[in-house]
Amino acid sequence: MDEFRGFLRGLEDPFRTISLVCVCFGLRISECLALKWSDVDWLNSKLSIQRGIVKQRVDEVKTAYSRDKMTIDGQMLNLLKLWKQTTQFSANEDWVFASPAQLGRLPWSFDTVLRKFVQAGKDAGISGLGTHTMRHTYRSWLDAAGTSVAVQQKLMRHGDIRTTMNVYGAVVTNEMHVAHSKVVRMALEETEVICN
Repeated sequence: MDEFRGFLRGLEDPFRTISLVCVCFGLRISECLALKWSDVDWLNSKLSIQRGIVKQRVDEVKTAYSRDKMTIDGQMLNLLKLWKQTTQFSANEDWVFASPAQLGRLPWSFDTVLRKFVQAGKDAGISGLGTHTMRHTYRSWLDAAGTSVAVQQKLMRHGDIRTTMNVYGAVVTNEMHVAHSKVVRMALEETEVICN
C-alpha cells in the first residue's frame, strides 16, 4: 500500500484516475482506455466492459469472459463523477480518458500512460512497474482481503480459475509475515507444552 500511495503521488490526472480505475477493477489498460461514459450506469452503479483499444485501434475485448458488468463501489463512483466534471470530454459517447491532443477523438495512448506510470514508479522507488502491474496488484489485494479464489476469478473475468491462481498476484509481503508469525507461534506453543 505504501508503494502504491507513493506511485499515486507521482501522477497527475488523468493518469492518477486511470491507475485507480485499473487497480480497483483489475482492468487491462486496453479496457480502461476504451471506456466511454456510456459504459457507466450511474443509477445501478455498474461498469460495462464493452471494448478494448490497442495501438489506438478499437477492437473486441480480450476474451468472452472479459465482456462483463462490474459493480462500482460508491467511492469509485464519486471518483468517476469528479473526473467527469473535470474533463472537457464528458458527453455520453466520449472516451472516459479522451486525449486533448487528439481533440477527444481517441483516448490517451498506451505509450503515454506507460511513460507516466514508469516515471511515477521510479520516483516512488519502484522498478519494473508497467500498466499491467495494476491488474496484478488487484489480484494480490483481493487475496489479502480474504476473497475466495472463485470470487477472484469472476472479478478478474478469467475463463479458467488456473489463470487466476497461477499467473496473477503475488502474496502481499505483510501477509507472508503474518502467516509466518502464526506458524511460529503455533510451533513455539507446542514446544512450550512439550518442554514443560
